[in-house]
Amino acid sequence: MKLILLGAPGAGKGTVAKMLTKIDGSVQISTGDILRGAVQAGTELGKEAKGYMDRGDLVPDSLIMGIMENRLQEDDCKNGFLLDGFPRTIPHAEALKELLDKLGIKLDMVVDIDVPRDVIFDRLCTRRTCENSECQAIYNIKSMPPKKEGICDKCGSPVVQRADETEEAIAHRLDTYNEKTAPVAGFYEKEGLLKSITGTSSDAVVDGIKEQLGI
Repeated sequence: MKLILLGAPGAGKGTVAKMLTKIDGSVQISTGDILRGAVQAGTELGKEAKGYMDRGDLVPDSLIMGIMENRLQEDDCKNGFLLDGFPRTIPHAEALKELLDKLGIKLDMVVDIDVPRDVIFDRLCTRRTCENSECQAIYNIKSMPPKKEGICDKCGSPVVQRADETEEAIAHRLDTYNEKTAPVAGFYEKEGLLKSITGTSSDAVVDGIKEQLGI
């Protein structure tokens, strides 16, 4: 399958993408994970992106599109891919359309995951992430805490609250999303590709996607 997953920060795009990869071997592509890895590694891209990410701002298009073009041409994308949280703006969507046409890739569907703001706010405020760039396991201090407080179950590294998941940063991220990213759904609606699926459960969202795809 070749899908784009849209939705506000904390809507569950990453979790849904991971569940979908198990169906047919499609690969999850998250620009957030790629950028955070670059930050941890201290690369030139990472240093440039860090300031934007810490404030909860969008990383500039010039950084994102170069990453996407290289990533979509890697061998593991031949079986399909799930774009998790990208495109984020109308210019991103337009540039991605040109890129996919150039690469001869046709999307199956664009899914807009609709989750209430209060649910998203609670999810992100209580989320913690393993700071090891090779692991980055995600926990929730209310619903799925690590077995040992502050320590990752998988690799033993510290589990931290990301700088962009404080209450102030979350509010800014959601406002930024509503202003710049939510209109992307309208772009894909005009393209005839958009399907909106409402649900606070990742299982329900995945079932809705499978039903739309007929699998």
